[in-house]
Amino acid sequence: MLERHLTRPLLAALADTPVILLHGARQSGKTTLARRITEREHPARYLTLDDAGVLAAAAADPVGFVGGLVGPVVLDEVQRVPNLLLAIKSAVDRDRTPGRFLLTGSANVLLLPKLADALVGRMEILTLWPLSQGELAGTEERFLDTLYAGGAIKTRTAVTRAEVIERVVRGGYPEVQPRAPARRDAWYGAYVTTILQRDVRDLSRVEDLALLPRVLRLLAGQSAMPLNVSNLSRASAIPYTTLRRYLALLETAFLVRTVPAWSANVRHRLVKAPKLVLVDTGLASHLLGADQERLSRDGELLGSMLETFGLMELLKQAGWNETSVELFHFRRHAGREVDIVLEDRRGRVIGIEVKAAATVSPADFAGLRELQALAKKRFLRGVLLYIGRETVPFGDALEAVPIAAVWGGR
Repeated sequence: MLERHLTRPLLAALADTPVILLHGARQSGKTTLARRITEREHPARYLTLDDAGVLAAAAADPVGFVGGLVGPVVLDEVQRVPNLLLAIKSAVDRDRTPGRFLLTGSANVLLLPKLADALVGRMEILTLWPLSQGELAGTEERFLDTLYAGGAIKTRTAVTRAEVIERVVRGGYPEVQPRAPARRDAWYGAYVTTILQRDVRDLSRVEDLALLPRVLRLLAGQSAMPLNVSNLSRASAIPYTTLRRYLALLETAFLVRTVPAWSANVRHRLVKAPKLVLVDTGLASHLLGADQERLSRDGELLGSMLETFGLMELLKQAGWNETSVELFHFRRHAGREVDIVLEDRRGRVIGIEVKAAATVSPADFAGLRELQALAKKRFLRGVLLYIGRETVPFGDALEAVPIAAVWGGR
């Protein structure tokens, strides 16, 4: 089995926090990780709310159910009985022993206010995304730490353009890794059907979700672009309010993610349009019917998929790198933009552009230079990730870096 790099942060949380929530998309490996940890480092009883009997007992009497649990316990898919969190809150208020409850969920509780508020100060939340490229290779990536430490980035790689595209199309879900393309496509089809018909319907309690598959395909085609719901509504003939509701559901189910806009003035960030990305490029490629051959000849589509790929790899690494960062995007009215902006707790800024090209020129750094001018002394460095073989300096804290350096590709 592949080792998950979130293991170390999860064990650290279990050592000093009474409740830990490990959430993420269905089939991202939450149950496997939770069971492996409780079998090796943190012995605990395992119960899943996907079991009809356990679900019925927890839903009928959450307080009695929690009260009957002795010792550390794993509760899988906890979002299926929201009232359990209130019962756990009461139990933890009486006994704050670290590691009492390890909860897993396929819904983002931060977007479900009643769940998010229930355990404030008592719960640590960790997100498990699909496999990173380093996890697939058996190496722990430290790209974010290297960037912020001012370290030199790997200067040469043998990873080819075709290999990068194959990684994009395959994606990171554990179940698809050993599968041939046709079987992988079949898995993604079943996955989308299951998650839309079950998980999203459970979250919404609304039956009228017939348009949801179409909306998800529409969003796959918009991945890594600024989100304009009004334009999407007009183009798709889907009512604005319906589209907003579907977007919220898909984000709660970890199928899409929004990335806020960066501004030098923190107060202005909330009023700027976020960027939307699919959380996995394998899933996005399936939804768009884009195989490796199509991405190889469609430069525009490859550009959006590669940006999505790069952003998600950095987001995954943020879960275990020592440097705590937030991810943004940057866009000026004049059209200049930076695909990814990293900002750490000290306010230090790093800009990252992603280009689906094997060569770059000084003109490709225009957005990074504008970000550099706005961030001033807070700006540490600007990196342009490209499908090349060598790191090339472009002066004044700017450099072009092979995208394979993000995961230490040889």
